[in-house]
Amino acid sequence: MRLRHFLPLLLLTIQLNACTSMVPRGVLPYPLTNDTFSDPVKVVTIPLPAIATSPNEGLTVGALSAFLLHNGKDEVSTLLAPQMNYNPNFGVTTSVFGTFYPAADRYGEFNVSKSTKVNEDYELKLRDKTLLDSKLELNLFIFDYTDGSARFFGFEAKSPEQQETNYADEEIGFNLSAGYDIGKHFQIVVGERFKNVGIGEGAVTKVPFIRDKFAQAEIPGINGFNAHAQRLSIIYSTLDSRDMPTFGGYARATIESSSKLLGSAANYQHYEGEIKGFIPLAEARFISVFRLMYNQTLGGDVPFLEQSILGGENTLRGYGRNRFIDNSFFLCNLEERIMLFRWEVFDVKADWELAPFIDLGAVMESLNQSEGNNFEFNPGIGFRAVVRPNIIGRIDLGFGKEGLKVFVGLGYPF
Repeated sequence: MRLRHFLPLLLLTIQLNACTSMVPRGVLPYPLTNDTFSDPVKVVTIPLPAIATSPNEGLTVGALSAFLLHNGKDEVSTLLAPQMNYNPNFGVTTSVFGTFYPAADRYGEFNVSKSTKVNEDYELKLRDKTLLDSKLELNLFIFDYTDGSARFFGFEAKSPEQQETNYADEEIGFNLSAGYDIGKHFQIVVGERFKNVGIGEGAVTKVPFIRDKFAQAEIPGINGFNAHAQRLSIIYSTLDSRDMPTFGGYARATIESSSKLLGSAANYQHYEGEIKGFIPLAEARFISVFRLMYNQTLGGDVPFLEQSILGGENTLRGYGRNRFIDNSFFLCNLEERIMLFRWEVFDVKADWELAPFIDLGAVMESLNQSEGNNFEFNPGIGFRAVVRPNIIGRIDLGFGKEGLKVFVGLGYPF
């Protein structure tokens, strides 16, 4: 279980033993603080129990201490959270998570996590949109992780639950992109990504190992693979905020190509389109949100983790991650974000939201071969705590044909 799955509990759980202290800025160097912080710095410390569950990973319990550093505007601009927890599959996990907002257009995040059994996670994310008069946006994601809870059920929309297998998804690589604004609403993005994927023994011993049930001839990439791809995207956006939009529209078209000549395991292409809309009512107390998304993968012997995939906290919330895999998918998400009240907890001001939702989607060979009875209908309810301008904690409960699924995480699902 990764730390980001527990972190929202610092916003969603009320404890009595939090404290606020004023710390000299000199002992909190950059990037913990910057010129936007006052001296001394307001630091809210919150010790919390951490209890979470997800479909693939099961129940995890532990404790964390969250340190929330407030800037001169009394906004949470830096968050640090060391944590220790226990999961029956992974043993004891020690983690440190941090996120930094040194400026409105700069962002950094890191995670360091190590379990006594199988799991580990080392990640760094950086975003900078301060170059060339704020027209150039750079994004970098570097990762090295092993997820011992990964699942594979086979291909196609009707892959049965009885075919469930487990493995350790071992990945190391990077994702780099550069976007340039054209006019007020358009952006052109070029990107490069590389990852080396290993398929090892998983941590969930009650589920069969993937290679005990499937062979290389059936599942490309089952023995591991490399993926090296280049992409081009065109984005149109009228959103009023990048991270917490309340109004506007968003459209993206992406093409990505992977070639053996550049080190990939196979030649294939991804084509993806996405449309999102945000419609506020009653001074944004109610925000109706929708997303339509289509993805198609073309090529031969495409590794299974590089194909079109649905399932998990950001797509079909009635199923675990990577539940459905095929050459294409179509997805529709509908969500009503209802602001219930604004409440100050531990000297932290948060907007508390309720979000009933419906997720509808299916994988398929291609869109013209889709069948209505293959679509999964996942209604559900979400609970959100929003600390403006940049932190969102959420719990989503989704209902699918395989029962209730619960996800805890950071950020909106879309």
